Amino acid sequence: MPTKLDRRRFVLRSLGASLALPALPSLFAQSASAAVEATKGAGPDARRFVAIGNLLGYQQKHFFPETAGSAYELTRLLEPLAQNRSQMTVYRGLDHGVKGGHFAVHSFLSGVLNSEAQNRPDGNVSLDQFIADEVGGQTRFPSLTVGSEGGIHGGCQLAWTKSGVRVPPITGPAELFEKLFISDSPERRARRARENQLQTSILDPLLEDAKQLANRVNHEDRQKLDEYFSSVRDVEKRLQMRHRWVDLPKPAAPFEKPANRNTVEDLPLLYELIALALQTDSTRVATLEIGGCFLPQHLGIDQAYHGLSHHGNDETAIGHLLTLETYQIQHFGKFLSRLAGIKDGGSSLLDSTAVLFGSGIGNANSHTNSDLPIVLAGGGYQHGQFKKVEPKGQSKIPLCNLFLDIAQRMGVEAESFGTSTGTFC
Repeated sequence: MPTKLDRRRFVLRSLGASLALPALPSLFAQSASAAVEATKGAGPDARRFVAIGNLLGYQQKHFFPETAGSAYELTRLLEPLAQNRSQMTVYRGLDHGVKGGHFAVHSFLSGVLNSEAQNRPDGNVSLDQFIADEVGGQTRFPSLTVGSEGGIHGGCQLAWTKSGVRVPPITGPAELFEKLFISDSPERRARRARENQLQTSILDPLLEDAKQLANRVNHEDRQKLDEYFSSVRDVEKRLQMRHRWVDLPKPAAPFEKPANRNTVEDLPLLYELIALALQTDSTRVATLEIGGCFLPQHLGIDQAYHGLSHHGNDETAIGHLLTLETYQIQHFGKFLSRLAGIKDGGSSLLDSTAVLFGSGIGNANSHTNSDLPIVLAGGGYQHGQFKKVEPKGQSKIPLCNLFLDIAQRMGVEAESFGTSTGTFC
């Protein structure tokens, strides 16, 4: 150990590597500060989670029913889900209480704006990554983030880590197919094995030396060190997963590698590949972003999606939006039916998969992030209802209460998530 440690970095001189530590005031006051199991495969009780998010929302007037309970009427946008009715629940009145219009859509799966997440223990971690941190080690891919990268305001930006980093999506079926079914060459596998070994050799002495710091700092800084050790252990877990899967072959490809076409025509194939990823237990957590680069031209509409969303109550523009939204919901319904038709032990894959569908924006025309369109399907829940909750006041239920219930049913031992005040389903 050096006698004087730089406040911001702890250097592994023998390995020529360094990792950043949090600031430790007590150690700095001493003129010394520093920087510092593969689990079982799928079982009969495996749980899964999929979230589908749309950047520009849905027409509320044509989405939400009027009648609460099991006798709710099918609106124009719910009609494509008629055969899935008994397998899903529609919610109204749930949101995160955030503002920002398009710039707040990224909070859909977290409940927290990225700009306000800095001092939160879990930052603005999204529900998929929150769950993947717990169950991700059981599959080759802890999670899959799929969908739009570009478009207006950079896409939906659904998936976020605890450190506030966006998880970039796999943008096309060709890339997703390769990830799921195309194995690395022997040379690539050997290179990955060497990389894993090197990274492990770096972490081991780093942790050993860093642990010595724990006896030289005060209680407050020891908490910061504990947080840092947790992040290092996360790195160790990821390395263990890579060790486990590097030599295991991927599932056999069910068909030839598809070509990327456009975001409209690719949507059914992306849904199919996600279904196959769940069926082959390649992952148990996935998200699908439908962003601003979902081009109306591919449905015969010669206008921009974002421009249409600011329709100003123009009936022609609203009609075009309903065409786009109906198409999206039709394929969501087909995805649910696909999962319902796949056997998973004594039930179906849909029974073991909680599928969340909605948007982080309620009304794109007025840039509001309240009264979000939410559908939850599968997952072993009792469905067939339209649940309407109070949108304001003391009895308001945060959307994160539903998220916490989903996480707990996935096996995450947590008492809170995002802005939750309890659980709700």
